[in-house]
Amino acid sequence: MKRLVLSALLALAPAFAHAQALSGNLVLYTSQPNTDAQQTIDAFNAKYPGVNVTFVRDGTPKILAKLRAEFEAGHPRVDVLLIADSVTMEGLKKEDRLLAHEKADVSAYAAGTHDPQKFWFATKLITTGIAYNTKASFKPTSWLDLTKPEVKGQLVMPSPLTSGAALIHAATLTGNIEGGWKYYEALKQNDAMAGGGNGDVLKQVAGGQKLYGVIVDYMPIREKAKGAAVEFVFPKEGVSAVSEPAAILKTTKNPDAARAFIDFLLSKEGQELALKQGYIAAHPAVPLPEGYPARDQIKVMRFDAAKALADETKNKAAFVDIFGQ
Repeated sequence: MKRLVLSALLALAPAFAHAQALSGNLVLYTSQPNTDAQQTIDAFNAKYPGVNVTFVRDGTPKILAKLRAEFEAGHPRVDVLLIADSVTMEGLKKEDRLLAHEKADVSAYAAGTHDPQKFWFATKLITTGIAYNTKASFKPTSWLDLTKPEVKGQLVMPSPLTSGAALIHAATLTGNIEGGWKYYEALKQNDAMAGGGNGDVLKQVAGGQKLYGVIVDYMPIREKAKGAAVEFVFPKEGVSAVSEPAAILKTTKNPDAARAFIDFLLSKEGQELALKQGYIAAHPAVPLPEGYPARDQIKVMRFDAAKALADETKNKAAFVDIFGQ
C-alpha cells in the first residue's frame, strides 16, 4: 500500500512542480460577466497560485477597439483573450496576432470545435433565442413571431454594434431566414428597439418594461432559476450560437502561464466550472445546466465564420440603415 501511495505521489510530482514554477503576471481581456471572469480566475489560481491574473471586462466590440488602440500604440497589454465569437478570433488570426498552442489537448472534443491550427479554442456554446416576461399573453415559438402584431412595440434586442453575439446572430439569421435583412426591416416596422448589450435586454424583459427580448440563453435561464418572471425559448427554426473562444496573443509576456490558462479552460475541471456557472460547456461529456433541453435537442443554424468576417462591415452598415444607430 505504501508503495502504491508513493508511486501516485511521484506521478503527480511533475505536474505539481510545473504549477509551482509558473509565476508572473497574466492579463485577461474578456466579455464574460464580471462574476464569471473572477470565478474562472479563482479556479485557475487554485491550481497556479503563483500567477497574478488581472482582467478587463467589456463587450467584444469594445474589447477589440481597445486592443486596436493598443496595437496602434505598439503596446498591447493583454496575454489571453476570452471573448464572444470565433469571427473576431479569425480576424486576429488572419492578421497574425495570435500565438498557436500546438500542444493543447483537444482529443476529447469533436472535430471542428476549435481552430484546426490551434490558434483559438471554443470554451462554451452560447445560443441566442427569445426571452419573454411571464405576464405576456402571447408565447412566441418562432423568430417570425417577433414580427406579429402581438409583439408590436414590446421587443428589445442587443445591437450588433456593441455585442459580438448580436453581430453573429444577425449574420446567422439573415443567412438562414427567407428574405435576409428584410426580416430586420419587419422587426423595425413592428417598433422593435435595438441598443446596448444582452444585460440591458435582460433588465428590461425581467423588469417588465418590455415583454420580449432577443438574448443569449444563460441570462434569462439563470434569472428564472432565481425567481425572475422570465421564460426562454429555443425557436423552432433553430438558434444562432457563439463559442466564447480563448486565444493567446502573439505579444504575450508570459506564454507559459497563458498556455496553462488555455489548458485549464479546456480541461474537464474548467469545463465543469462552465457548467456550474450555467453555461453549455463545449466539452461533449459535460452535461447541460438545469433548465436546458438535451444537447441533441438544440438546433443550431448554419453559420459560415469566414463569410461573416468578410461581411462584417456590410452587415453592420445594413443594421445601421434599418435601425439608425
